[in-house]
Amino acid sequence: IGAVDVFQVGESKSKKTDLKENVSLTSETDLKDEGVYVGVEEDVDTLTENVDDGLGDIWQEMSMALEFSKDGLEELPGENMSEDEDCDHSFVLKDDLGYVCRICGVIERGIETIIEIQYNKVKKSTRTYAVEPRNGRESSETVGFKLSEDHLTVTDIAAHPRHMKQMKPHQLEGFNFLLNNLVTDNPGGCILAHAPGSGKTFMIISFMQSFLAKYPHAKPLVVLPKGILATWKKEFQTWQVEDIQLLDFYTVKADNRSQQLDVLKQWVERKSILFLGYKQFSTIICDSGNGKTSITCQEILLKAPSILILDEGHTPRNENTDVLQSLAKVQTTRKVVLSGTLYQNHVKEVFNILNLVRPKFLRSDTSKSIIKRVMSKVHISGVRKQFKGGAEAAFYDLVEHTLQKDENFERKVSVIHDLREMTSRVLHYYKGDFLDELPGLVDFTVVLGLSPRQMDEVQKLKRYQRKFKVSSVGSAVYLHPKLASFSEKSDTTDDKIDAKIDDLLDKLDIREGAKAKFFLNLLNLCESAGEKLLVFSQYLIPLKFLERLAVKLKGWQP
Repeated sequence: IGAVDVFQVGESKSKKTDLKENVSLTSETDLKDEGVYVGVEEDVDTLTENVDDGLGDIWQEMSMALEFSKDGLEELPGENMSEDEDCDHSFVLKDDLGYVCRICGVIERGIETIIEIQYNKVKKSTRTYAVEPRNGRESSETVGFKLSEDHLTVTDIAAHPRHMKQMKPHQLEGFNFLLNNLVTDNPGGCILAHAPGSGKTFMIISFMQSFLAKYPHAKPLVVLPKGILATWKKEFQTWQVEDIQLLDFYTVKADNRSQQLDVLKQWVERKSILFLGYKQFSTIICDSGNGKTSITCQEILLKAPSILILDEGHTPRNENTDVLQSLAKVQTTRKVVLSGTLYQNHVKEVFNILNLVRPKFLRSDTSKSIIKRVMSKVHISGVRKQFKGGAEAAFYDLVEHTLQKDENFERKVSVIHDLREMTSRVLHYYKGDFLDELPGLVDFTVVLGLSPRQMDEVQKLKRYQRKFKVSSVGSAVYLHPKLASFSEKSDTTDDKIDAKIDDLLDKLDIREGAKAKFFLNLLNLCESAGEKLLVFSQYLIPLKFLERLAVKLKGWQP
């Protein structure tokens, strides 16, 4: 970019050509050398807005140079129109801009606010299906309002172009996998078993927005661990295209059933998404009270959802828990489990989750034939006889035994292939190959020279007989020699430790501690680069010292 010169009007066409070639080569190199993004890849405009890289003036000069290099003055758009209203607007939809007038170029509605984009690659079907076809439920009348049973037309649903640009191949596969299970003539549940950090939340947020754009009266319910609710909402705001209300009980402090019913009514009556914690959900469903309010809350949660999303879906894996039994009562057939660690303890727990999203999964014809194939490959006394009696538990034990204890490696592999074949239509698995695209882990050790004061304190460590004592005191002394005073027994309450360290910080010279000085330098570098820093220690005192050091010198709060 720095090599681009500014040409004046009237210079030769050869120079103009050279300029355009330079510009083209430069921009191509910049875009290709950006590397592979794991998260979002913003437009160039967005990047230049967020990062002041000092190139703004150069881009402006380049733009001026291109304008000056043109032959003569071209007629400006709209120059012959006295006013904007003189244009007889004819708007067309462009994927990158939105609704644009083909005559004057005015943008009526930007693409970032449009999600109802249709791709005519597949002929639309006019077939319809009920929201809850398996249960055959009629419209339910609850206290004061009606739970409508919308008939959703099977149609094309596509991710918003803004989302599409950021999706990795496995996320596009996952999006289409959701479509194949949830938007069909006979919808059913499914499992997204993607590695932690592979973007499951972004993918399901994109899907829900596209789903709501097509079916505005649909009622998505997201059940998740309460601790990750804030993360979900923040992610939703990042990728939100339309203004969709996000409801939960915790933000408005709806603690009693009456307050919770008010939130549920808002969810039913408006275009919105409801978030509930697993414990909160099961508490409401298992409430044995006969009050009208409690019964109405239960009825709404069991009958209203059009789609049920279970984040960290391995949580309700034990069939004897209230959580799993409560979720199984939700009458929608569209249940989606998101899990990065689906297999944790036992094979049976995986099939409990499969049966949650697809009731009677093992009893389907496809599953039965594969189960017979698996049973024919193993010879364990007693187990096969149990299975002949119809016990599904025997199949779980058989697979568990094969995977964990069978010494025949080929048989293990064969059983795994059979299980994958059996679950291929309802379970989308991704082990995290995207990690190969990351720059990798840079692991190195920095050896610091101790200050004279630290050297003196290190010599005193020899008086301790126990290695643990040498390690614990040494970890503090290497940070700063003044921390040697904490080697003796002292009050261990957090408040008293904080007060003692704060008092110490007023008196010490930070340059006497090699590690403390290095920590501050690294912290300042991370702050200037907008990066995060994680500090680990085996002992409490060093961590407390660094925390109070950041509070005192940076003015931060824990």
